[in-house]
Formats: sequence, C-alpha cells, structure tokens
Amino acid sequence: MSGQVAMRQVTVEKLFDANRERLQLTWLANRQGGSRVLTGENALKPTMGQVGHMNFIHPFRIQILGAAEVAFLRDLPEDELQRLINRLFTTELVAIVVANGEQVPPHLVARCNMHHIALFLSPQPSPHIVDVFRIYLSRVLAESTTLHGVFLDVLEMGVLITGASAIGKSELALELISRGNGLIADDIVELSRISPDTIEGRCPDVLRDFLEVRGIGILNIRTIFGETAVRPRKLLRLIVNLEDHSNEAFSDLDRLQVNATYQEVLAIPIRKVTIPVAAGRNLAVLVEAAVRNFVLNQRGIDSTKEFIERQQQLMEDGG
Repeated sequence: MSGQVAMRQVTVEKLFDANRERLQLTWLANRQGGSRVLTGENALKPTMGQVGHMNFIHPFRIQILGAAEVAFLRDLPEDELQRLINRLFTTELVAIVVANGEQVPPHLVARCNMHHIALFLSPQPSPHIVDVFRIYLSRVLAESTTLHGVFLDVLEMGVLITGASAIGKSELALELISRGNGLIADDIVELSRISPDTIEGRCPDVLRDFLEVRGIGILNIRTIFGETAVRPRKLLRLIVNLEDHSNEAFSDLDRLQVNATYQEVLAIPIRKVTIPVAAGRNLAVLVEAAVRNFVLNQRGIDSTKEFIERQQQLMEDGG
C-alpha cells in the first residue's frame, strides 16, 4: 500500500545552508530573499530550468554568473549592462550566484536588494556550483511516496519485499541479513524519483537500523550484525511479493510464467516477482535466486524462454 505522492520544496535559505561549506558561499545581498521557494521540475514551465549559467532565452530559477558571463557584462556600455541585468529579474528568479570569486557589478547588488533576490558569492568554478546545486535539488525536490514492506540490499540489488501482515517479511529479511545481505528499511520505505527512470529508497530517520520480528521484538541490526549489515539507501530494482498459498492453490500457479509482471512506483514500472509462501520453502534462497535471475534477464538471458525453445526444437525434430 502506497502513501500519497508528495511534491517537495526547499527555501533559498536552506539551499544556502546545505551547500555553504562545500561551495564556500557568502550571502552578499538581500537576506529577505531566503524565504523564496524552489519546487520540483513538474511545477516549472517548459522553458524554465532550476539552475544554470546566465541565460535569457531559457532562464533558470538560480542564475549562475561565472568568469565568462562576468567578462561579457564587464565589456558592455553602462546603459546596456544595466538593461541586461534588469532582464535577469523575472518573476521566477529566486537567487543569483556570482562564481569564481568574480567582482560583482554594483548595479546587480542594487537590483537584488530592490527585488528581494538573494545574491551569493563563491570562489568555486561555476560548472562545479551548477553540478552541486543540481544534484542537491534533484534529491530534495524529487517526487516521493512511501510503501509498506522491507527494503533490502540483496546481492547489490535494491529489493522491496511486500506481502500481507504476518506473512513473514521480517523473518525473511532477518535470514537474508544473516546471509550477508543488508537492511535499508523495515515497515515504511521512503521512495523518491531522483531521475526520469530511477527510484531511490531509504529509511525514515526514526526507524533506521531497526527490524521488528514477531516473538523477539525490535532488533538493532547494526548492533547485532555490524556496520556492514545496514545500508543508507539503494535504487529500487525489484519487488518480491510474498503470497500465502495452500497446497491446493499451488496447482493453479502458472509454472511457466513467460511474461514478466511490473508494479508502477511514481509512474516508473518496477519488475515484480510473486513467491508463494508455504511450509518447508526456503524463501531466502528463492529471493536470492530471483535476484540472480533478474540480473540475467537484464542481460537478455531468459531461462524460461530457453526451456520452451528447447522443448519446441525437440518436438520439431521428433516430428
């Protein structure tokens, strides 16, 4: 069961605080501009970007002035310089950063104060500032949701184990951890779409390192199994759904499942495997086998199709 998709936002002040040390940022003008808000890509106009070098045709919400941009402005006559600087101040602009430790045009400071736009100064190269801001914003502004289940790093693959309550998700997770795999999140998994086709899963801070196992209670996996038994985050690649099946239900299962099934998470299809739960089945081995088989599928190797083709060939040869 998933939570509501959330569109995140971040203030200019929080952006500054989070990157101040790394980029050696100085707040040069207009502290009031810190309350302005950046929202996710979906809220932007098609011609608008989040952050980039000074651009008037496809303007950015954070305009970066590097060495080339400042040199261009410096060579302009005063009236043309003021006209161009005035064009920077669109309604969507939230901040301006002067990079490379360049000298800031006085008219730019005056306009920032007039329009309540934050102005930052950094000695770092402008391409580095653009990269750092883009990576930061892609994470904090990503569309997000929550799913119920246990999220694990199984054989270096992000695997979400789902299923009905009390079906044995936590017990399976514990066995997988004891086999050298890693826990990311138990019960509630926070999922964010960090790129057009990538979902990242992580654990809410309050639940980090903990796994609840019925009959035992809350376990601190980091304390019991060591630092390598937990992971901070992982890309979601596979969903393993546990289903309770009686002996009669096993006979109804499609034993040669040719077509892969998928579950959409934040509008991205994620491969889904359903494993029947019954007495005597080693689920940890089955999950690891499912992961290995998924990796082979990604490389174009499909064991089921190979088997069917071999049988077909035998029938044709026999005929």
